[in-house]
Amino acid sequence: MSQAAQRLRQLLDGPDMVVAPFVFDAFQARLAQAAGFQCVYMTGFGTAAARGFPDVGLLTMTEMVENVRYIANAVDIPVVCDADTGYGNPLNVYRTVREYEAAGAAALHIEDQVWPKRCGFLAGKQVIPMEEMVQKVRAACDARRDPQFVIIARTDALAVHGWEDVIARAHAYRAAGADLLFVDGIKTVADMQRYAEALADLPLLYNGQLLPIPDIAKFGFKLTIYTGTLMAFYVRMRDAMRELRETGTIARGAEFGVFEEMTQLLGVPEALAIGQKYGS
Repeated sequence: MSQAAQRLRQLLDGPDMVVAPFVFDAFQARLAQAAGFQCVYMTGFGTAAARGFPDVGLLTMTEMVENVRYIANAVDIPVVCDADTGYGNPLNVYRTVREYEAAGAAALHIEDQVWPKRCGFLAGKQVIPMEEMVQKVRAACDARRDPQFVIIARTDALAVHGWEDVIARAHAYRAAGADLLFVDGIKTVADMQRYAEALADLPLLYNGQLLPIPDIAKFGFKLTIYTGTLMAFYVRMRDAMRELRETGTIARGAEFGVFEEMTQLLGVPEALAIGQKYGS
């Protein structure tokens, strides 16, 4: 039984909303853990971006699983993962769950978009029939070896068909065995309110940064995957590159103490101690 999956279950069963900041590599995951977060979210958008691709279904399941493995191996906290559409039909979903679980994920979400998919906040999305997604959710639940592994069903039907279809799909996916329901494309606080109220009888995941965490928690979501860390990374790295190009230096971050902090975070002292133990 996976300790990470068991720990995630315990967190989700607790009284407080779980917050999982977006990360797309193991270094960022370690930063999140060091900051005190109890969970992280491996973003598909960020995983694609880190490889120079837009989030429009260009990465394969194998590439995503490789990133899951690096992140899960780097931290001691649960990793919730984007698994896109499951990369095909229910048989593909079955294998996807097995691969993500073996790589160390504590949870994954699959979505009801057609393949190739696109980022949930982009226009032009299309969704598969609800009955087809129900079979994919069933396959995902049957595939897990560890019953503690969390299956999250995401629907992108809001932008395509509206709230009535979203509500029907969420209940159908829950009946098929999904542990959490995830309505993507929530763009306004009014949408958040409707989401929380219309599906108040279901365990819900929220994706976004429309409000500060304490205010998001008031809506009763079980889990929030917080996009703000991805945006902050982009803005701060972009600005540092511009500053270096325009001024010839970077005012903050060049101090030697920052390098020391990074080596501690990455476990350099522990690695050197192991080397010394074996005479290298």
